[in-house]
Amino acid sequence: MEKSGCKWIFFFNFTLQNIIKNMASFIGDNQCKVDPKGRISFPTAFKKQSDSKEPDRFVMKKDIFEQCLILFTIEEWEKQVEMIRAKLNPYKQEHNNFLRNYYKDTAEVMLDTTNRLLIPKRMLELAQIQKDVYLIGLDTKIEIWAQEIYDKLEKTSETILAQMAEKILA
Repeated sequence: MEKSGCKWIFFFNFTLQNIIKNMASFIGDNQCKVDPKGRISFPTAFKKQSDSKEPDRFVMKKDIFEQCLILFTIEEWEKQVEMIRAKLNPYKQEHNNFLRNYYKDTAEVMLDTTNRLLIPKRMLELAQIQKDVYLIGLDTKIEIWAQEIYDKLEKTSETILAQMAEKILA
């Protein structure tokens, strides 16, 4: 029995290491300007951190909790979709309503030849983005915030971080 358990633990650890190795982990923050056409220069640091097979292709979505946009690599988006599919039944009305609302504010976007990312106009409006934005690496995704909204959030978040760390990690 012990030998069998050891094999499973080895298999689980090996599989988990491969999954983690094949995931982007975005860290850091970058301030960018939005040009008149709605484009931002995509930070080189984020491009280097991506292990995507299609590093210029992303899915952008309105965040469900915050007043910001979320940028997923195409591979991470596919993982998110698989996770959702595993939990929902489209033949249940409540699940179907969730799916409709989840996919509603979503767009596939691509970097152009000069590493600029065009943010669709409707997405700019959803996140109240006008001129300046922050791109925040948040593990497997990148948040895109209007500077004014993020600055207000940032003022309160530092004092809350210690309290959350104690509550969640202690």
